[in-house]
Amino acid sequence: MDISKLTIVEARRALDAKEYSALDLTNAYLDAIRAKDGEIHAYLEVWEKSARDEAKTADEKIRRGKASTLTGIPIAIKDNILVEGRVASSASKILEHYVATYDATVIKKLKAQGAVFLGRTNMDEFAMGSSTENSAFGPTKNPHDTKRVPGGSSGGSAAAVAAHMALAALGSAGITYGTQRFEADVWRGIALRLDGARLLARSNRSAHAYRC
Repeated sequence: MDISKLTIVEARRALDAKEYSALDLTNAYLDAIRAKDGEIHAYLEVWEKSARDEAKTADEKIRRGKASTLTGIPIAIKDNILVEGRVASSASKILEHYVATYDATVIKKLKAQGAVFLGRTNMDEFAMGSSTENSAFGPTKNPHDTKRVPGGSSGGSAAAVAAHMALAALGSAGITYGTQRFEADVWRGIALRLDGARLLARSNRSAHAYRC
């Protein structure tokens, strides 16, 4: 398995064909995180045990022929998106110990699909920035040139995908900035912003002031 060339479409085909398991795929990304992230700092926390448990559940779902599009797909989560029972600090010391009491809508939908959550990614503090240099927990580096920035505020998610430490990742775009598209331009990648994202902002992301 060459995760440097893998897409979600190809991973879905291979998982359904049982060329490798969701656990194999998850372990490949966990190995990549272990090997690379010390220098890049894309992740603030890696959820190794639960990721493997989710992968095993996904394998059983695939075995029963009940797989959905994202079943077994390893995904990284930006640190301002709420996952019940997990810290969501928005890369700030102020929220360093804040634990989400419910799942964001996008997380509910990914859980229903059987996706695998690898961990939470670094960002500009409170998503106020465009370089991911302004995290309270240290900057994220550009995997292709560590002297350069990865974009922001979702730079940890962008760097995780660019360094092949996640097959996909969630980011966020502010009301005015549209930073996901900025990072996609930096990486020559693809960013999707869902309609209605502004309406969901208050109830699905950790609270901080938006300038309206």
